[in-house]
Amino acid sequence: MANKSLYVGNMPYNTTESDLRTLFEPFGPISDVRIIGDKGFGFVEIPEENMAAAIEATNGKDMGGRTLTVNEARPRTERPSGGRGG
Repeated sequence: MANKSLYVGNMPYNTTESDLRTLFEPFGPISDVRIIGDKGFGFVEIPEENMAAAIEATNGKDMGGRTLTVNEARPRTERPSGGRGG
């Protein structure tokens, strides 16, 4: 069973890993939760076959007065190094 990452944005800044686990547990076992500092976003890894249902159920949901943005996480693109002139 392959897992995929969901991007969860526009979270309240006080959101905890436990909050995200509670929100996404109905969609299968969670293999990883990462909250990115105090930026208001994070990532949740759930089984790939449950992604569509998780996105449909949580995207636009109110959490602490903020409307969540949930979608499939895009892979990080490598930034080219160098190129800084002087």
